Amino acid sequence: MYYYLPHAPISFFFKHSPRDFVVEELPLYPFSGEGEHLILTVRKKSLATWEMISKIANYLGINSREIGYAGLKDKHAMTTQHISVHRRFESKIDAMDIEGIKILAKTYHNNKIKLGHLIGNRFFIRLKKVSSADGSKIKHVMQDIARLGLPNYFGFQRFGNDGENFRLGEAICAGTKREKNINLQRMYINAYQSKLFNDWLDVRFANASTNPYAAQIPLGLYAGDIAMHYPHGKAFVVEDVPAELERLESHNTVLSGLLAGKRAMRAQGEALAMEAMFDKPTPVDGERRFAWIYPTEIEAHYKSDDAWMELHFSLPKGCYATVLLEQLAKTPIEKLSEGIDA
Repeated sequence: MYYYLPHAPISFFFKHSPRDFVVEELPLYPFSGEGEHLILTVRKKSLATWEMISKIANYLGINSREIGYAGLKDKHAMTTQHISVHRRFESKIDAMDIEGIKILAKTYHNNKIKLGHLIGNRFFIRLKKVSSADGSKIKHVMQDIARLGLPNYFGFQRFGNDGENFRLGEAICAGTKREKNINLQRMYINAYQSKLFNDWLDVRFANASTNPYAAQIPLGLYAGDIAMHYPHGKAFVVEDVPAELERLESHNTVLSGLLAGKRAMRAQGEALAMEAMFDKPTPVDGERRFAWIYPTEIEAHYKSDDAWMELHFSLPKGCYATVLLEQLAKTPIEKLSEGIDA
């Protein structure tokens, strides 16, 4: 990961736990309050989304595919998200008692929730062992992040406990390994796509110093880049570089990177050479991903009695709060928990 902000490394500790890491899903649209689907606001603790869905499906006696969800949430966190089940299960849901899962609210909707049906996520993160001086630095850097944005790296969670899932995905794509479990196969391939994307981001940063627009756009800007309307919108080819520079600086658009796969839009011209290095064949559909994001609703509060810094911020869907912490600390996330005992 390339640390693009100019500040010196900041010292703090972060424990990836439900006490110090809280995530709230922000739905894409308001639910109608009527319809055949029961919409549940669910809080889970120390469970991955798939584990939660599996437990609920087993309790209801249905296939997991009958439960709708918008996004995957971190296992090592306290998370709130929305899921949908058919309304006929309402009485059974009302009596449900599963450890680590709590139903906070329910309503109804005409459609099943589908993957991607969220705007983003709201985060609360508690940093520990923060000195007063470093607390002030964090507040200033968070202001810089609000103004300048962040590279949209995939976080460590994407790559499995040992960080090696992408190697299994690469082997599957190369045909040297088979995985019968469809969910595991997709997870491994997604990890491989994510590693290629992260590596491309590193190369963009490494080459940006030679780009005439690097002072304004940390990743540089090339004819043939693929930009996207931000925070919602389609991808398009950058043809008029000066005009696009103005829109990028005003945060109306952002550059995108490739998630390798079929049917995805590819870069052209000058931008193609760097992207092509990481455009590897995969058996799944590819897509464009924001290469740059702008956190919103940022708050930073220092608790002097405890030497804690409490952060609140929102990110678009598919973006990782732990990447923001790594950019703050200029340290890999696994190093941030060393030596912490609470």
